[in-house]
Amino acid sequence: MVDPQRLIAPEIAAAYDVSPHTVRASWSQHPDWPAPVGKRGRYKEYAAEDVAAFVRDHIERQAVTLEPRRLYTAQQLEAAGIGVTAGTIRADRTRGRWPEPDDTENGVNRWLGATATKALQGRRGYRRGRTD
Repeated sequence: MVDPQRLIAPEIAAAYDVSPHTVRASWSQHPDWPAPVGKRGRYKEYAAEDVAAFVRDHIERQAVTLEPRRLYTAQQLEAAGIGVTAGTIRADRTRGRWPEPDDTENGVNRWLGATATKALQGRRGYRRGRTD
């Protein structure tokens, strides 16, 4: 009988709507990925609550409230915990996926909290598309 408190990679992928490759090649390579608690067939089993804690702490973006009228640099936005790195902000800006800065005084790009919040709301999720 399968223990519902223990999950293997395909079950984790289904539960979190990502591909099994994401679980194997990305998540399980993270230093904070939980240790296996057993084995089922050729798959390692993981405690469901440990996997849920990992996803909560490292995968899901937590809601961050930025001050709407404050100006933030890309590094300050990253430090605020928006779930996007400063490098991603710069790369997305060159690809037209992040708004132009609201202020460029002294050559420093800065965005109002309201601008960054709107940009974050418009970002697509990186979850596998459902077909049901």
